[in-house]
Amino acid sequence: MATHPPKFDLSGKTALVTGASAGLGAAFCRAFADAGANVVMAARRVEPMETLAAEIGTERVLVRPCDVTDEEQVNALVDAAVDRFGGLDVAVANAGSVPEGWAVPERLPADLFRQSIDINLTGTFITAAAAARHMLAHGGGSIIMMSSIAGVGAHRNTPIAYAAAKAATSHMAQYLAVSWGDRGVRVNAIGPGWFPSEMTAQALSVPVVKQHLESQTALGRLGDPGELVGAMLLLASDAGSYITGQTIMVDGGMSASAGNSAFPDELHDIVEQVMPHGLGQRVKPAHGAPAE
Repeated sequence: MATHPPKFDLSGKTALVTGASAGLGAAFCRAFADAGANVVMAARRVEPMETLAAEIGTERVLVRPCDVTDEEQVNALVDAAVDRFGGLDVAVANAGSVPEGWAVPERLPADLFRQSIDINLTGTFITAAAAARHMLAHGGGSIIMMSSIAGVGAHRNTPIAYAAAKAATSHMAQYLAVSWGDRGVRVNAIGPGWFPSEMTAQALSVPVVKQHLESQTALGRLGDPGELVGAMLLLASDAGSYITGQTIMVDGGMSASAGNSAFPDELHDIVEQVMPHGLGQRVKPAHGAPAE
């Protein structure tokens, strides 16, 4: 276990992470364990979490299957964390996805829109509320939600429901911070830019798309999952004790440079060849004629 400055140390604390089976969630779990915390890992896929738990050390890890859109499962998850470790100090609502088959807005079926809102926004609220009920009764804690570069501004050729959910997540963090702050619960969000993950793997496998995204950042490169750890530990620990209601963008300066404004049309067809359900059916009506 690495040595952290005292204010970043989480020894004796318990941190819960949803969406913990891979990618950013797994990186957060490693970071919390490295900072001394007990770690509660939750996701729908158990096997990858068990592998990570063995790596971290199972005596300080609890692995639970959980669908964050199911309120009963999330409540049971929080209860299990408290039963195992005696409390809950940090909750990271990280679970999220982009449903397959999303298309340009006028072609997007309502059920796919609802599906994305359900996991990316409603699931985040369910997780935050379940964690807060314990924290409010036991002196406070820190809740961290995952927003996104997709929730900052409007970006053509990106999924509208996912973007709407992530924008709403940032506002929800503000609302809940105001609601719970006087009782010791801090609520913040982190807004990642483009990082390698299962969700982004297909798009980033296309060299021209990866190069385009890199060019949209101030730093000229994409992020590494480990580069989100600093912001996460800041918000989770006493180092961030006066920070609440904020969204910290960790995006290499993409939002500052007004990047990610769109996938250019010339890249759209290239991406379609790799991820046909990713960027949808772009409709180009005849001149002067409406789209179907």
